Amino acid sequence: MKAPFEKFTELDRLVHEPARLAILSALSACQQADFLFLQQLTGLTKGNLSGHLSKLEDAGLVQIDKLFVGKTPVTQIGLTAEGRSQIAGYWQLLDQARTEAR
Repeated sequence: MKAPFEKFTELDRLVHEPARLAILSALSACQQADFLFLQQLTGLTKGNLSGHLSKLEDAGLVQIDKLFVGKTPVTQIGLTAEGRSQIAGYWQLLDQARTEAR
């Protein structure tokens, strides 16, 4: 039999980190978001958000597209299929852990 809080050790630390969890949760509610919107939503600095996005991109959880709208550079971020699966699995595991802890 598993200890009541053992499920928490199964949480993916890449996803569980608060800033990345906020980013992934925001992206799970939409198809794509631009960098400035995510920055405003999360309250992260440009450098901090950029660093977290790089880690998520390296893990294959987000796709980052850089384009121009007119002459203005725009960075669009969206979840990959793996990213959607990871965030859904994260919340499911957290719900199970909470249920088992009760």
